[in-house]
Amino acid sequence: MIRARRICVTAVAVLAALAGSPGPAQAQQPPGAGPSSAATADRGLPPGWRFSGEGTERELVWRAPDRVPMGDARVEFHAGDRLLGLPTAGKDGRTFRLDLDEARTSNLTDLHVWSGGRQLDAPPDPAGRLRGRDSRAAAQPPAPLPAGAVDPGKPGSYRTVSGEYQLDPVRLPGLAVPVEMRAEVVAPKGATGSRPLALFLHGRHPTCYQPGGTEDDVNIDWPCPAGTTEIPSHKGYLRDQKLLASQGYVTVSISANGINGQDGDLEDAGAQARSSLVRRHLGRWAEWTAHPGTAPAVVRAAPKADLSRVLLVGHSRGGEGVNRAAMDSLYPPPADQDGYRGRVRWHIRGNVLIGPTIFGQNPVADVPSMTILPGCDGDVSDLQGEVYVDGTRGVSRGTALHSAVYMIGANHNYFNSEWTPGQSVAPSWDDFWEDEEQPDQPRDPLCSADAPARLTADQQHKAGATYIAAAARLFVAGDDKVRPLVDGSGRRAPSADPARVLTHAVGAKRGAGFLPDGPVTVTGGRLCSAVDPDPAVACLGPESAAVSPHFARWDTDRETARRAVALSWSSPGSVTRVRPATPLSLSGAKDLALRVIVPPNTTGTQLDVALADSSGRRATVGRVRVDGLPGSDRTASYWAREVRVPLTAAARAGLDLKHVKSLELTPRSGSGHAWLMDAWGWRPGTPAVREAALPRVDIGRVSVREGDSGVRTYRVPVRVAGQGSGQVRVYVSDPVTDTAEDRLVTVRPGRRDIDVPVRVEGNTRYSDDRRYDVAVKAVRNAVVGSPHGGVTVRNDDRFPTVSAKPLADRVTEGQPLRWRLSLSEAADVEIWPFFVAAPVTEGSELSTKDVDPQWLTDTFGLDPDPERPLSQADYVYLQAPVPVGETGTEVTLPTVTDAVSEPAESVRFRFGDESGQPQEGGPQLTGTVLDAP
Repeated sequence: MIRARRICVTAVAVLAALAGSPGPAQAQQPPGAGPSSAATADRGLPPGWRFSGEGTERELVWRAPDRVPMGDARVEFHAGDRLLGLPTAGKDGRTFRLDLDEARTSNLTDLHVWSGGRQLDAPPDPAGRLRGRDSRAAAQPPAPLPAGAVDPGKPGSYRTVSGEYQLDPVRLPGLAVPVEMRAEVVAPKGATGSRPLALFLHGRHPTCYQPGGTEDDVNIDWPCPAGTTEIPSHKGYLRDQKLLASQGYVTVSISANGINGQDGDLEDAGAQARSSLVRRHLGRWAEWTAHPGTAPAVVRAAPKADLSRVLLVGHSRGGEGVNRAAMDSLYPPPADQDGYRGRVRWHIRGNVLIGPTIFGQNPVADVPSMTILPGCDGDVSDLQGEVYVDGTRGVSRGTALHSAVYMIGANHNYFNSEWTPGQSVAPSWDDFWEDEEQPDQPRDPLCSADAPARLTADQQHKAGATYIAAAARLFVAGDDKVRPLVDGSGRRAPSADPARVLTHAVGAKRGAGFLPDGPVTVTGGRLCSAVDPDPAVACLGPESAAVSPHFARWDTDRETARRAVALSWSSPGSVTRVRPATPLSLSGAKDLALRVIVPPNTTGTQLDVALADSSGRRATVGRVRVDGLPGSDRTASYWAREVRVPLTAAARAGLDLKHVKSLELTPRSGSGHAWLMDAWGWRPGTPAVREAALPRVDIGRVSVREGDSGVRTYRVPVRVAGQGSGQVRVYVSDPVTDTAEDRLVTVRPGRRDIDVPVRVEGNTRYSDDRRYDVAVKAVRNAVVGSPHGGVTVRNDDRFPTVSAKPLADRVTEGQPLRWRLSLSEAADVEIWPFFVAAPVTEGSELSTKDVDPQWLTDTFGLDPDPERPLSQADYVYLQAPVPVGETGTEVTLPTVTDAVSEPAESVRFRFGDESGQPQEGGPQLTGTVLDAP
């Protein structure tokens, strides 16, 4: 007998109590069944999936049919609609492994792989469509907008000076190897006085390449192995830097390869480390400003940097890094998780976020931002960066402008020239995903390299540089003439041509608003949930073709109070009324601004807009027309267009704009669909931003042993610092029920307002490690630094051992071979003994033609042809679960009858792992199949 290897996650019965909250209630979608087989009792894994390892090293493994490019979006394993966890990528770029102790659910059926809102394991159907999405021809890009009053993309009058500095590497919490302190500086030559500073941070990209190699010769190791060279991702923004430097800015682009090579196992995907690195560089610039003689040569050659006027520019995970750096500069993080211990001697005036990730989904509300959303992003393809706009609504003062810039035809990589083919020193690629090995697959009408609307690399980079310069001129220089280019006013920067760029915004001088994610009543339409597995509740159902940046998912299957208003009509005239809990004041506003989504490639949706006041007066204030974005089944194109109607008609009608009771939308088009994200009182101008003093919340994680007896209570570590009080929403998952509960909590520094106790009952039977995960979002007057944490309960009991005996090991073809597997003791989780086919020691071996072909295809994705021994069929195995609390199960090998006269054929399966390596001394399953009489 030998110790069994547990290879499937099942929860053990323990008690979890949430103080002051009701029981867990996270919805779970009914899981789909995996491929059935006689050997696995309908519990087999789909082709490409397997289990591996034993003990504390057991893993769920998926192998992609082709190499998956390294990028910024996280690869996620899902079971049905639930997130299992974040796997680690192998060096081959195809193999992804998830430690089963970190899986968030016991149910491993209906497995799928997702990354940035895209399903990696969904093959195209014969029509070239992705599973669950409709194919559609993309509309033509919209006509160019009128030009704005200024064009920030024009070079300034300064010549530039450039160079690199390299300092001693630094150690950052959570990273085993020091991180480089290297940067490229571009500054105006001959400029006098102090000049604002713009700092660039690149995203997650391969770190090393082999000179003269191909895409397969890059890796994400750190430090770079011998024979490879570091990829200079930080030099990919030189054109952006030179444009800003010509306009009088000192610019610095910092290298973060040391973080990219080590962030795979970090709970926050490296956001805190990137923040620490950014602030390390800013701290050095502060020192050099105070003591110029200590600065590197290139810094001494530049004008003095004015650190009271800092712009941060982050690409992809670098976007999340600079968001965290802005937060940490205002609200200091806990010292033990931060890699910067110095004083804050700078003021961040704004952030530019290019195709950013936002895994934490907690943007900084009081720092102005502009988020560039690339319409053909093939990496962060759900365009989750929209949350940097939507997620700031109602959180703090609301004076900071938060703009979304949707750039039609732009991909993820080409904003960085070192990630662009033909411009980079290392191998690089177009991240928009098309299967080059399937030439019969229809080309994407919008985003294929040869599509009319697709931007060339130079066009895209030029447009990106123009809008970075626009943000600098608006946020740092305070030039309000730039605002109409980025705030939804419908003006363009000619330097970005021929790119078609659309914008909308929240914050700034927008006043009180009809926020569907606040207290609101809807009649005539439907108040829908941005994230919910229930199609009757969700704004966009799981089977819909729609992908919306506004509804990007977080780490929960359902989010409370994140909503929109859904409209659907088959004829004109149906009224949808939105009524807030208390009347709103639109006094002093020039227009009513609405952000409205309509389906991509639709044109001419018209809505009449009316308001009613508390005294019963009603006035139609205008009609808006909303056109959809160009889109395809591979783009996230359900994005809100900003439209405005003047409030002059309401004033003429005598409407009391200080007490507006409701908003009415009446479709005038024949039929259609629309979603109202929000509506606001709008006035021109860019107000001065004053950051609020807020409490900061950071969630930690504690690891404890299960114990052999008794009940122990552990608490999730939570730290609240800062000033004042605020509200956050806390989501707590329970691995026993595979559900999550959320509650709204008021937090104050120094108090234990978030109290999540976890009760753990010990025993001596083997079980899984269990994770009670906690996630937190800021709701009002609060910031959240580390949004993820919880309690991990470590199993401390031994594995059972397994033995085997035959039940039917000599059969006539057409009859199944059967064996009984037994455990030395029952466990609190399913045990999945695994036996891999091995060559027989004598005689003929059973072949792929001797077993059920449907079983062979469904279980392993194998074709019986060409005929070969089972041990050479890459690879065939038998496994079946031993249920919780039981000590035995059966495994079966189905055989078939054929017309070929054959000698007796044997089969042998050895106890082993999925790599085909048997465990020495383990039991074997042997059997013989005879010709039918």
